[in-house]
Amino acid sequence: MSTIAGEKPALIWALRLSVVLLVGLWLFPTVGLFVSSFRSADQIATSGWWKALFPSEQNLTLRTAAPETQVAAGDLFVIEGQLFAAGESGEITAWGTSARDVAAFAAGTTTTLRKGGQLTVEADGSYRMTHDAPFEGRRGTRIFVTAVTPPSFSLDNYRTVLISGGATDNLAKAFFNTLTVTIPATIIPILIAAFAAYALAWMEFPGRALLVAAVVGLLVVPLQLALIPLLKVHNEIGIGKGYLGVWLAHTGFGLPMAIYLLRNYMVGLPRDIIENARVDGATDFQIFTRIILPLSFPAIASFAIFQFLWTWNDLLVSMVFLIDSTGETTVMTKQIVEMLGTRGGNWEILATSAFVSIAVPLAVFFAMQKYLVRGLLAGSVK
Repeated sequence: MSTIAGEKPALIWALRLSVVLLVGLWLFPTVGLFVSSFRSADQIATSGWWKALFPSEQNLTLRTAAPETQVAAGDLFVIEGQLFAAGESGEITAWGTSARDVAAFAAGTTTTLRKGGQLTVEADGSYRMTHDAPFEGRRGTRIFVTAVTPPSFSLDNYRTVLISGGATDNLAKAFFNTLTVTIPATIIPILIAAFAAYALAWMEFPGRALLVAAVVGLLVVPLQLALIPLLKVHNEIGIGKGYLGVWLAHTGFGLPMAIYLLRNYMVGLPRDIIENARVDGATDFQIFTRIILPLSFPAIASFAIFQFLWTWNDLLVSMVFLIDSTGETTVMTKQIVEMLGTRGGNWEILATSAFVSIAVPLAVFFAMQKYLVRGLLAGSVK
């Protein structure tokens, strides 16, 4: 038999094609973001990321050396040099000295400058300026060039974002602030939910069914409905805005899902193991710590993935429960939003910042994905 009874080959291929399509839709922008994070602003502006491995034509604004570098050669004053910076190269096809006509001259052409003197720009980027009088000024002459540049990648964007950036570019502090919010906000609800799930699954007490129904009901309550009342409670009890407040907020919003997921998994564990442990004299706490927790690791890891991804990518809760006017507690999502407002044209910085933001969730997801399906299917099959 080529197929299992009840399965249709057409449906199998449709499922496989759907999975491939979904994976492609996810990979396409992610790979583009990753490639763009290593490219310069000019490269991003002139060609798509899928052309990053091929030479591209760019319009560049370059400058000659400053007049202080001129030397006397007979009756002339000469400034010579290379327009491309060290480590860069390209083939200049056209150039100009005015923004109105950036392709006025072909490579190798000599022209007369407005302030006098002659300028020649070669295809390899070398130039020569001559004048019968000393060149004056503090900066070099601006030259607009059209050049075919080879593909190049660098870590300059990451240095700008993580090391040498200013108040709006430096994500290093926001990165650690986000870790400070995310790690406790993932661990605390797991600790509380594990005890609650065990009680709802294996301990007999009045009102247990009502508590399970209440947990299920809380799953559908939108968090936006509770933000302002919860903030008022925080202010009344003296917590206010800070890390403790955002930890408790994420814990409260994540507990219903955590309890529901862990309780369903624990209910499906073999009853004989628990009963044998009780016959041997084990207490509920010993059963919980030595039997239930090790067996429930897939469900715990599954919830940890969801909670970590949610808190890492959260913007709303952090804006409500964190004081970020001074930038001391600004998280990465807020930092990227500020960059979008102040530096909307610097796509290379935004691409790098966004990829830095998703790198940690991706690492967590791929490291623990083998537990995800087992945890989600908890309690579905007896």
